[in-house]
Amino acid sequence: MKYQIWGNTLPALTLTMNKGEQIYTQSGGMTWMNDCFEMETNLQGGFAKSLGRMFTGESLFMATYTATKDGAEFTAASSFPGQIMAFEIGPGKELVAQKGAFLCATKNVVISTAFSGLKSGLLGGDGFILQRFSGTGMVFLEIDGSSKEIVLQPGEKYKVDTGNVAAFESTVQYSAERVKGFKNVLFGGEGLFLSTVTGPGKVWLQTMSISDLAGKLAGYMPHKNND
Repeated sequence: MKYQIWGNTLPALTLTMNKGEQIYTQSGGMTWMNDCFEMETNLQGGFAKSLGRMFTGESLFMATYTATKDGAEFTAASSFPGQIMAFEIGPGKELVAQKGAFLCATKNVVISTAFSGLKSGLLGGDGFILQRFSGTGMVFLEIDGSSKEIVLQPGEKYKVDTGNVAAFESTVQYSAERVKGFKNVLFGGEGLFLSTVTGPGKVWLQTMSISDLAGKLAGYMPHKNND
């Protein structure tokens, strides 16, 4: 299988596959493809795992596409301005990502839920449930805005505004930390808490989050006048 990530503000992913190769997406994730695929909609791992995926922002059903000929082409487009990134999953290479990041993956990649913990879930900006990717193969994720890869050494920490942690290796610890100082809380503009990532491992940060953008756009939306 070969892949090409193309486009600018709203990128897309095109996969060129050989006969028998498979890719799966959430229901409705395909944008276009040539006439070289068989499609099967299923629960991908059973009802319990599928129900867990729903809490991470994905659909209950997944669609699996199997190439019936060499040279089969499949395209999936992003749903939000940002980037599409490719990650290789394997032994010792599990990945945790923000909910709703999944675009598509090869058949042996497993999606499950990752719990951020009570404190991080309440205060960290990404909620209680994140997405975990394990197994072997390739997974393609949507990143909001532009991304930056940070390599953390053991014990090294980064403090990140809530909602700007896109993904991290499973060796990285994720938590929430209170902003110190009364004036910092009132006038610093960062709120009460920041997300903290602690090495070792790689972290991918994003310049935008959907929730922040929605909050900014809400101020420009017309409000109903009940008078």
